[in-house]
Amino acid sequence: MSAASQPPRNGLSYADAGVDIDAGNELVRRIKPFVKATARPGADSEIGGFGGLFDPKAAGFDDPILVAANDGVGTKLKIAIDSGVHATVGIDLVAMCVNDLVVQGAEPLLFLDYYACGALDLEVASDVVKGIAEGCRISGCALIGGETAEMPGMYRAGDYDLAGFAVGAAERGALLPRADAAEGDVLLGLVSSGVHSNGFSLVRKIVETSGLTWTDAAPFAPGATLGEALMTPTHIYVKPLLAAIRANDGIKALAHITGGGLPENLPRVLPEGLAARIDLSAIPVPPVFGWLAEAGGVVQSEMLRTFNCGIGMVVAVAEDQAEAVAEVLRKEGENVVTLGRLETRDGDAVVFDGALGL
Repeated sequence: MSAASQPPRNGLSYADAGVDIDAGNELVRRIKPFVKATARPGADSEIGGFGGLFDPKAAGFDDPILVAANDGVGTKLKIAIDSGVHATVGIDLVAMCVNDLVVQGAEPLLFLDYYACGALDLEVASDVVKGIAEGCRISGCALIGGETAEMPGMYRAGDYDLAGFAVGAAERGALLPRADAAEGDVLLGLVSSGVHSNGFSLVRKIVETSGLTWTDAAPFAPGATLGEALMTPTHIYVKPLLAAIRANDGIKALAHITGGGLPENLPRVLPEGLAARIDLSAIPVPPVFGWLAEAGGVVQSEMLRTFNCGIGMVVAVAEDQAEAVAEVLRKEGENVVTLGRLETRDGDAVVFDGALGL
């Protein structure tokens, strides 16, 4: 028998190496209805091709500037994996990207996701992508594609990772922050839904030292397990903020309060020479932060530089339009508080008065 006619010595397949092509195809079939539900002008949200298309003119733009953002969910994913709560982490993924777009005055248009794992679990992956589609629906952008990667040996059994990529647009000349921010401008705060998606390495350390498990009752959220309560998804501020931006010309800057909290994120949108003075007592602090501070012995300064502490978005607005902007945001369902004002800088870019209600 010639070498060419001899049978293979081992007959190995891709599935034997840990990659299930059939499972990948089944996932695409399962998520198609979720993806289709995110269709919007400019995109048909069909998946399965080599790339996704978007037409800005069909979306109503005349002379758009494109704005792009990408992000992940951080170690909040570890809580999702350990607690088995996968249905909302996709919302977190979208929120972290689209909230970064809207602070630049951009309307989110399209989203792509990247899901990587060691071995594809169809139920888990479907839950995650369903959450991504829900986040896209809430923010008004189309889920036009993504990538699912099985990589045996790269991830432990049950582990997975996520990354998201969003593109938005604003008409030329309408980007934020504006150059006319001035002393006396009012700072409005939009209340957060909880921890959002930052600081979870510290959250997990506090849970570990507390002796609680993910299935124990949450000390700060009656009726929920600790895992369920901590997996409350990041609030998406896109549609209310776009409504406020379009209602009048009062908004001068927006700051998404993520890792680094108020001290690190507010200076990113302030012009040189101006500082933000914040009244901490005005913040309605969600109970989760009081529990984290007490259970972990975390001091106020560390809470402020790690977590949003109850404010997920800050709006800098002209004083004479502050109430009008706040009213639009409230009508759109946001919980709005007055945090403080901009003032001439003489030292730190963010100055705190009062104390958090921890």
